[in-house]
Amino acid sequence: MVQYNFKKITVVPTGKDFIDIILSRTQRQTPTVVHKGYAISRIRQFYMRKVKYTQQNFHDKLSTIIEEFPRLDDIHPFYGDLLHVLYNKDHFKLALGQINTARNLIGKIAKDYVKLLKYGDSLYRCKSLKVAALGRMCTVIKRVGPSLAYLEQIRQHMARLPSIDPNTRTILICGYPNVGKSSFINKITRADVDVQPYAFTTKSLFVGHTDYKYLRYQVIDTPGILDRPFEDRNIIEMCSITALAHLRAAVLFFLDISGSCGYSIAQQAALFHSIKSLFMNKPLIIVCNKTDLQALEGISEDDMKLVMEMKAEAMKTLIGQGGEPTNDEGVLLTMSTLTEEGVIAVKNAACERLLDQRVELKMKSKKLNDCLNRFHVAMPKPRDQKERPPCIPEAVLEAKDKKAEQAAEKQKKLEKDLENENGGAGVYSASLRKHYILADDEWKEDIMPEILDGHNVYDFVDPDILQRLEELEREEGMRQEQVADDDFEMDGAELTPEEQEALAAIRKKKSLLIQQHRMKKSTAESRPTVPRKFDKDKQFTSERMGRQLSTLGLDPTLAINRARSKSRGRKRERSIDRGDQNGNDDMDLDGNQPNKKLRLRSRSQSRSRSKSRPPYEVVPGEGLKDSAQKKKAVKLAEKSHKNRNKDARKGEADRVIPTLRPKHLFSGKRSTGKTDRR
Repeated sequence: MVQYNFKKITVVPTGKDFIDIILSRTQRQTPTVVHKGYAISRIRQFYMRKVKYTQQNFHDKLSTIIEEFPRLDDIHPFYGDLLHVLYNKDHFKLALGQINTARNLIGKIAKDYVKLLKYGDSLYRCKSLKVAALGRMCTVIKRVGPSLAYLEQIRQHMARLPSIDPNTRTILICGYPNVGKSSFINKITRADVDVQPYAFTTKSLFVGHTDYKYLRYQVIDTPGILDRPFEDRNIIEMCSITALAHLRAAVLFFLDISGSCGYSIAQQAALFHSIKSLFMNKPLIIVCNKTDLQALEGISEDDMKLVMEMKAEAMKTLIGQGGEPTNDEGVLLTMSTLTEEGVIAVKNAACERLLDQRVELKMKSKKLNDCLNRFHVAMPKPRDQKERPPCIPEAVLEAKDKKAEQAAEKQKKLEKDLENENGGAGVYSASLRKHYILADDEWKEDIMPEILDGHNVYDFVDPDILQRLEELEREEGMRQEQVADDDFEMDGAELTPEEQEALAAIRKKKSLLIQQHRMKKSTAESRPTVPRKFDKDKQFTSERMGRQLSTLGLDPTLAINRARSKSRGRKRERSIDRGDQNGNDDMDLDGNQPNKKLRLRSRSQSRSRSKSRPPYEVVPGEGLKDSAQKKKAVKLAEKSHKNRNKDARKGEADRVIPTLRPKHLFSGKRSTGKTDRR
């Protein structure tokens, strides 16, 4: 279990937000109405309550901040030193101390002003004291504003720290930068650490988890360390030193024997010897990485000598039970994270060494003796030299065999048993067709394709498909015959020679028009029809139509008269009205004077044509009795749409404000009593 969860620390507000939160809560949670006519004791009580409530809110919020941040002296030394490396524990303690001082000052201010309020002689005096008390409290919070901002920055950074349990099984990876530490942790865990071909890609601790022998191990990737004095190391390197110093873990010291990291084996050996004091009493494994570039046997004699010295030092770090160094198996290993050769062997060796050490320490602890005292294993003493092997009666063995046979008969063979009998997983494939119900069992294993010649086979699996196809063809033939009977095509056999020439000219003209239409559609001339008043070229006129009909040998008089009568329907009325305005007598086409009432009625009807119907007028066929019933129906319909319209205003956010002016914020203070409305 991880003991320290820094992600649960409450957000630390800024000084201004802190004041707004407290004063807003005081205004909402305490009475706000007081009058001069009240008794002075009631006025004093009113303002004392304000001061006490504000002080209590400040005290609670500040106490939460102080208690939720970890005490560096009480937590595990690993986290204590890590926080000191990252934030400087003096500044951290100073900020928390200022918050504690502010809490005490606010308590003293409230105490002093409550005493003064007990002797306030008027509403004005009490109110002035209350304002002064709250103002001094806010001033104190403003002064600790930088400390609040500093603690908020620390809280955000601590929330991003990995969750490391200092007491669980841990594998720690260390070494020079760019030697393959992050690549290794990515191979054996699900961690996704950034890997780049330059130094100090990893700038903080990263944690992954792996399993070995049904146990969970945490693997920690540390930033690279350089061989230089302790005082010159930066924060990134100090994170690694802190983890090495305080975590009880198996240490994997990575060694790049190819030199591609930019550092020689001599430099890496010097780093090993400078920090070997941190490896005491810990399982240590020296891992020679990047063997795909350079094999261990191919390095120079000087480098091999340095590697052997490091191996000897690794033997001395962990002392066995009898005071002798442990065996050298698994102290020096080789691998390549690129080809993954030896990666699992290194992981298994580290987990095994760590497990052995933890078991050994537990065997030495007093806790084991407490457990052994609770066990008692009874061992019977021999009474003579005669051997007494276990004896099972024959009847029992026969009954057991008979029972096993009956159970085997009853038990149906499972697919798992068949798989084990026929070579195991990957060799035996279970048949999904053995339980098909078919007329012949031999058909079960027939291969039936789903797609054949580009068609879906199941579209053709229909016993009546031929019969239905014949019916469809017969029905289609009958329809075509009906259509052929209904169509009428003039063949021109019954026409005179003049009529045949006219028909040929019409058909020719029709084909030309079709071709022109197709050309217009295929070009940019495909545009809407132009109204006649914008026909500047006078292409579409009755005279032109008359000339075209005359060339065909037809009389155009009837067609021209019909076109004129259609286009001059309303112009006739306007000319009559215009003549009426000029004082002329109204005459119709026959020279008779029409009835003036009929003319006025026709004019009123034409004008009333554009008037809209009243909203609640009942239209025949709507099924409503009168306008009142229609008005009621319209109102009910609008009311039913109200909820849907309200839901339609919801945005993409989760927070929905159905009413823009909620009643509890705009209806004054609540009196003492029920709060069911909220």
